Amino acid sequence: MLAGKRILLIIGGGIAAFKCHDLIRQLTERGASVTPVMTRAAAEFVTPLSISALAGEKVFTELFDLTAEAEMGHIQLSRSADLVVVAPATANLMAKMAQGLADDLASTLLLATDTPVLVAPAMNVRMWEHPATQRNLAVLQGDGIRVVGPSDGAMACGEFGPGRMAEPMEIVEAVGAALADGPLTGRRILVTSGPTHEPIDPVRYIANRSSGAQGTAIGAALAALGAEVIFVTGPADVPPPAGVRVVRVESAREMQAAVAEALPVDAGVFAAAVADWRVASASDRKLKKTRDGLPALELAENPDILAGVSQMGAGRPGLVVGFAAETDDVVAHATAKRARKGCDWIVANDVSPATGIMGGQENAVVLITADGAESWPRMSKTEVARQLAGRIAGALQDA
Repeated sequence: MLAGKRILLIIGGGIAAFKCHDLIRQLTERGASVTPVMTRAAAEFVTPLSISALAGEKVFTELFDLTAEAEMGHIQLSRSADLVVVAPATANLMAKMAQGLADDLASTLLLATDTPVLVAPAMNVRMWEHPATQRNLAVLQGDGIRVVGPSDGAMACGEFGPGRMAEPMEIVEAVGAALADGPLTGRRILVTSGPTHEPIDPVRYIANRSSGAQGTAIGAALAALGAEVIFVTGPADVPPPAGVRVVRVESAREMQAAVAEALPVDAGVFAAAVADWRVASASDRKLKKTRDGLPALELAENPDILAGVSQMGAGRPGLVVGFAAETDDVVAHATAKRARKGCDWIVANDVSPATGIMGGQENAVVLITADGAESWPRMSKTEVARQLAGRIAGALQDA
């Protein structure tokens, strides 16, 4: 997949820069050539000598290299690669990219390039969650820049949370997806995944047993075929796929807003297990046991995201795929759901406890279309995703 591909790797100044040693090794082992660029801050964490030795290439660090600049070296560097990868993408680098600043070699390359860009953010959790960083992230994603990570975990500063740079193999997968020249290249596809959590009070919520595994597999399979994937996920057990735009939400109403923000798209795959109900008035304090008995919880119906997109008229995706998790009469219930919601396809499965599918590694689905019901054999969720992605690619090509 990466044989003969040219990667311009911009290494930012963060402790996660040490992962670039393994990243370079993984990329070169797969046949890619890596041209490294280091910021001055990056050299405080890893040495240019070690990076150069692994890449087998000169490390570029200075914008005003008179020999190179006589030939407009920074312009040539910025456009000679198949992909620009920024890892770690620090808060400072992301801010420069979002604002179009160019005050060193790395930021100048990023402003001058007409090559696709993939960033792997890495920073302290508070920096990542800061509104300024999130605004910059939104700008970058709006400009078409791909993002991989960050993930949750312990950090060098001693804190825990989102901000850890994606692992080298996750970045390699994202690089492969970014460079994919498949049947979905140029297509924009929305995928929803995971459960939603509907608050009862600050410590309790209504949810379901969805792990998000099938949604993650679908997102990865679509990206592998070249699609630009917007992945809207509830609080799933399984991490999102690499190389996709990830939008994290908690509740059904947050998911509805994220879906509306993602439109227009060529196709929508609604694999999320959205809670049907929420507490009408969630308490802002923890509910306590009292002598008066159980608290009364008034339920309200959540928005029907699938039906809303399927029936939206102008701007509707060319293909809308829903999911139906059933415990009995799977085909009958799923067929009725397809008609009721107005979507094009329904992927139905039996999630009764005896199947082990809910939260498991395998799935057995029935694809419901206008032509009827097509039963697929039990297989891994990864293989289900590959087959579904292939069918989506075929449907969009025929449209």
